[in-house]
Amino acid sequence: QREFTQKKTFTSWINSILAKHTPPSVISDLYTDIQQGHLLLDLLEVLSGQQLPREKGFNTFQCRSNIENALTFLKSRSLKLINIHVADIIEGNPSIVLGLIWTIIFHFHIEELARTLACTYNQPSLGSSSAVDSSPKASRSAKKSAKIKERWKISATKALLLWAKEQCSLHGSISVTDFKSSWRSGLAFLAIIQTLRPGLVDLEKAKTRSNKENLKEAFRIAELELNIPRLLEPEDVDIMNPDEKSIMTYVAQFLQYSRNLRETEEDMQEKVREAVSWLAAQEKKLAKLLMETENETYYQKYKEMMSFMEAFNQEKKPFLHVLSSKRSEAELSEGQQQMREEWDKLISQINEWKVKLDQMLPSPLDSIEAWLQEVEHLQAEDLPDLQDPFKAVFVFREVIVIFKGLMDCFDSHLDTLQSFKNEDENNMPLVLPEKLEEMKRRL
Repeated sequence: QREFTQKKTFTSWINSILAKHTPPSVISDLYTDIQQGHLLLDLLEVLSGQQLPREKGFNTFQCRSNIENALTFLKSRSLKLINIHVADIIEGNPSIVLGLIWTIIFHFHIEELARTLACTYNQPSLGSSSAVDSSPKASRSAKKSAKIKERWKISATKALLLWAKEQCSLHGSISVTDFKSSWRSGLAFLAIIQTLRPGLVDLEKAKTRSNKENLKEAFRIAELELNIPRLLEPEDVDIMNPDEKSIMTYVAQFLQYSRNLRETEEDMQEKVREAVSWLAAQEKKLAKLLMETENETYYQKYKEMMSFMEAFNQEKKPFLHVLSSKRSEAELSEGQQQMREEWDKLISQINEWKVKLDQMLPSPLDSIEAWLQEVEHLQAEDLPDLQDPFKAVFVFREVIVIFKGLMDCFDSHLDTLQSFKNEDENNMPLVLPEKLEEMKRRL
């Protein structure tokens, strides 16, 4: 149960970070997706703000090299990776993978946030030599550094707990003593939300509800109003001994929210106006680019699209907070509704552009791209929720038949893609290498 909860929580946390990567990426199965090393490097790049060395391919040597690069980087940050080896990651060893991800979460998420509380709760900071035994035996710098980090590791957990206690203490008898059973009733989560955003929660009413109802309500409000990713489900917490690491990971997000500058309604409206203006400028920029590249080669068109998307993803970052609002249409202001409409319109135009470019791929890549899209669409499509089990089995079998039919072409498409000679009669590239790599990865 603990391993299952950690895997689910850590995967959700990673995906909330990978959404900020350019281009965004996503993990479906933590144990298998981490084996190539690419997503691990993506994660560390977002968290550190650094570009890390990587092999672009996906063979065994390149995957091993990518994982080695990730572990080397973590060691350079003085992180202890006890019993964590490249072979364990490549094999997708559950306990080792979870241990690695927890080390990353604790260092980059919890410790970084807890530093901001160090002075408040009189905890030693990483740079504080006063936290170390000053006797001659402990005088060596390596030993000193290790002692500081060990003290701080305990203190980071304690600082987060003290912060949570402080938020809950404003609301009477809601007691928080640990990152386990203290959270089972859901009242602690609701109390923190009430402190951060007064008026969103009715704590008196919450005291009459069941644990599961409170947890469900807390996670819903946190996601909708605070934009905090839903890392947990009620059944993960409403048990005898909930997973401490999963709860710490989730609670740290509330601390992150409190650290961010709270925008007043006026500030929010100003940000919305700026976002609408930026979206209009992007739409004009896109229309101009489409016109200017109309007679260009596929190679040049795709290159221009890559350049546009890189700039677009970078420039949208200041507006992510307002663009990613999960409020319903009825709750949006007039400005927010206009912004959402402009956003949907622009994304639709970008997607339309991508589809047209994919249709322009030189043969035989165009047919492979069409096949890929068909398979991906089939994989992404949810099966209908049928009450009749016989009808459900019939529909499922139909999907399997279609999928098997499509997969008959897999080997030939793979061979064609791997043997594709990417140059025209003038020895110029037909397709950007990035597009070929993307197709290979999807295959």
